[in-house]
Amino acid sequence: MKRIGVLGAGSWGTALAVHLAGAGGHAVALWARHPQLAERLAAERENRDYLPGIEIPRGVEPTAEMAALAGCEVVLVVVPSHGFRAVLRQFLATAGGGCESGDPAGPGGHRPLVLVSATKGIETDTLARMSQVAAEETAAAGRPLRFAALAGPSFAAELARNVPSAVVIASADAALATEIREALSTPAMRLYSSADVVGVELGGATKNVIAIAAGTVSGLGLGHNTLAALITRGLHEITRLGVACGGQPRTFAGLAGLGDLVLTCTGALSRNRRAGMEVAAGVSLAQITGGPMVAEGIRNSVAIARLAARHGVEMPITEQMVAVLHQGKDPRRALEELMTRGLKAETEL
Repeated sequence: MKRIGVLGAGSWGTALAVHLAGAGGHAVALWARHPQLAERLAAERENRDYLPGIEIPRGVEPTAEMAALAGCEVVLVVVPSHGFRAVLRQFLATAGGGCESGDPAGPGGHRPLVLVSATKGIETDTLARMSQVAAEETAAAGRPLRFAALAGPSFAAELARNVPSAVVIASADAALATEIREALSTPAMRLYSSADVVGVELGGATKNVIAIAAGTVSGLGLGHNTLAALITRGLHEITRLGVACGGQPRTFAGLAGLGDLVLTCTGALSRNRRAGMEVAAGVSLAQITGGPMVAEGIRNSVAIARLAARHGVEMPITEQMVAVLHQGKDPRRALEELMTRGLKAETEL
């Protein structure tokens, strides 16, 4: 059993805490940004705001104090990408030095911080992946870091109910990927290890934009032909960008690529797919983004389009979704332009 810290008490953070404490038998400290939420979670043993109907086991300790995560062997960061840097910086300033990895102390006498990112997105201003943000912030704080990224097809509500799921843990540190894989796998959550951090992170970020497009297609009442074409060509876009940034092509045929893409594009529990359906229904962007649940693909669409431009990568579906979401373009017009683009060989990346 490990003592695990989870930064972020949204639906995914709560689900991971519930699963790791219940099915995994770990002791989990679950940090919530707002003290009132932490108090309700502790009193009611349910996260009515983000994961209603799921009992929080006694092995989960809700808290609004980051210092309560000091001494955790592993810390999962499960916050939206636009808040990742600020939360990590706050953690490093209050509790980061107390997290033990079992390794010899590094620079400054601190043991390495074992950090697992379960955030799917890239930073809007810098276009940095979460691994890059973590490296920057820990270096600035003088803390040695062992980093891994967690991704794959996994709805929070299903994982919290112990529905069998498979995800991938990626780290440039092969020993850490194996260690996390062995420690956090349960009979209902099977972890596969990978060395491709770039591919796993970008697969998780870019699929959200394609999922909004998939929801838009479904909301317009178009058929399975259209949806299948969108998912397939969307995977080409994801792969092109991932490879250009240093990812491995095979990663995008795996759990963090095709697996997560199919789930998010077709599953009724997908926030990004639901956002696309609302777009098709004429709901304003302000209304779509006004609730507590975050559809990462809305904000990340612009960042991903900018990242693609930086690397000279063509991403027509993403570009059209930026125009639809942020420039008021009619979705049917966007679809027409995608269908009438210049013809090409399918194998072209």
